[in-house]
Amino acid sequence: MAGRRVAVKAIDWLAFAERVPPNQKAMFVGLKTRNDNLAARLAVLPEKPPAIDWSYYRTAVVKAGMVDEFEKKFSALTIPEPVDTQTSKINAQEAESNKQAAEYIQASKSRVSQYEKELEKLKNMIPFDQIGRAH
Repeated sequence: MAGRRVAVKAIDWLAFAERVPPNQKAMFVGLKTRNDNLAARLAVLPEKPPAIDWSYYRTAVVKAGMVDEFEKKFSALTIPEPVDTQTSKINAQEAESNKQAAEYIQASKSRVSQYEKELEKLKNMIPFDQIGRAH
């Protein structure tokens, strides 16, 4: 099953942990533990499965031609690898989200500047309790 190793992006668990809300820490720990367990199980599997000793089966199986037929079918067997159709969509969503975040940050900075001007104007006004008093 582990005939070919699939290249997987490395997960930065420390950066990931910083973004996990406190109420979801237990779920995060469970996810990391599960990932570590699966990674350990995959690491012990050989790169290629062990070769089948067809000559042994030819001597052990009584029915003539059966092993040759299995060997022929086994050799012809190809297991297709799934095609990654989601990474490009995810990358496009990430780019769009980054663009929207940058626009939001810029708009927020503009609002902050506007609010600071209004605040300065309010600070420079005559205090309410001094309005209408003649000095």
